[in-house]
Amino acid sequence: MTALLYALTVLIWGTTWIAITLQVGPVAFEASIVYRFALAGAVLLCALGLTGRLQPIPWRQQPFVLLQALCLFSCNFACFYLAACSVPSGIVSVVFSAATVFAIANAYLFHRRRPSARVLAGVLIGLAGIACLFRDTLAGTALDRDTAVGLGLALLGTWFFSAGNLVSARNQRHGLAVATVNAYGMLYGAALVGTVALVRGVPFGFDPSPAYVGSLLYLAVPGSVIGFTAYLTVVQRIGPEKAAYMTVLFPVVALTISVFAEGYRVTPLAALGVAAVLAGNVVVFAPLRTWRRPDKDRPEAACDA
Repeated sequence: MTALLYALTVLIWGTTWIAITLQVGPVAFEASIVYRFALAGAVLLCALGLTGRLQPIPWRQQPFVLLQALCLFSCNFACFYLAACSVPSGIVSVVFSAATVFAIANAYLFHRRRPSARVLAGVLIGLAGIACLFRDTLAGTALDRDTAVGLGLALLGTWFFSAGNLVSARNQRHGLAVATVNAYGMLYGAALVGTVALVRGVPFGFDPSPAYVGSLLYLAVPGSVIGFTAYLTVVQRIGPEKAAYMTVLFPVVALTISVFAEGYRVTPLAALGVAAVLAGNVVVFAPLRTWRRPDKDRPEAACDA
């Protein structure tokens, strides 16, 4: 089941970058974020209520649900949308791949948990593959003031996302169900962004075009309701550091779609990048017995980590 949730998250979130680009237009990004998470939270809350799976959240846990909303359903997306105004979405997705590095750093900073050597090796291999995939985009982007600001915002959004993983893991350790926290958290996130937008006088327009409405529905239901529930369940099962490696795979999915939908030609360097990303995934998740020589005198050598 964990492998299925992992693959489902990679497939869904690997395509949401395309939907996000369709949201950039006449509607203020704050309004788009509010529409997305208000709709997603309402759908998830109704679904849980109708199926009898909605869990009450004690008042003492509410601040941590709000903290998760700040990290995963408001501040991070505000940073990403703002970054997309200054740099290409491909660059934003490359920066987002650094979530694996932030996950490792945050785990050490807050929990003094050292990553294993193979996780570090897998992450470095995967990031090298991403650099190969987007070499032309990276090389063709001028590093001016706007680009530097965009990169900084993308990094900040990625840090919020990584910190949100730790908050979610903490909430799950205290017995809070992933789906219930997500439902309330998405509504909290929409309310937070909406409040700030109203104070700043941001207009809440709406684009009735099929592209905007379709991308909004996709981001709200598959991208948020299904994607976040699947992803945070994987975080609970394998830990934030390993789960964050999914962010390295998202650009590969987007690139694969581009091959069929936009006629993107895979260069030898890009092919090498894809191979490196997949190799990094194997290094991170392959059981230890794959890397150890069998030792009949030591049965425990055959056990997984």
